[in-house]
Amino acid sequence: MNTPVPAAPATASSPRWLTGLVLGLAGLFYAYAVWNAIARLASMASPNGLTGTGWVTMLFGVLFPALVFVFALGIGRRRPVGTLALVLLTGLGIVAVFWLSLLGYSLLNAEQLVGSAS
Repeated sequence: MNTPVPAAPATASSPRWLTGLVLGLAGLFYAYAVWNAIARLASMASPNGLTGTGWVTMLFGVLFPALVFVFALGIGRRRPVGTLALVLLTGLGIVAVFWLSLLGYSLLNAEQLVGSAS
């Protein structure tokens, strides 16, 4: 005889307000990283202008935190709120390491990134 297989119990999802709170707070930290990258881009571009390499490097520094946020959101959006928070925190750590690398690179190679005064 065929006996019906019971359906798997539905898992309790996280409250929407808690997920929204985690996303909002993480979004503020990622926005701060973008704002710092824009400020660094403006400070390097203002005196003498940037070379092509300088523009590419610094614009990627502006775009990278947003890309990581979207990627982390894609990974953690259907997970419980704790897992989502950990994924977003991991992405923020990656952004921090990238930002420190970009700062070090821009300080050590300023003559290649910034155009010379004419």
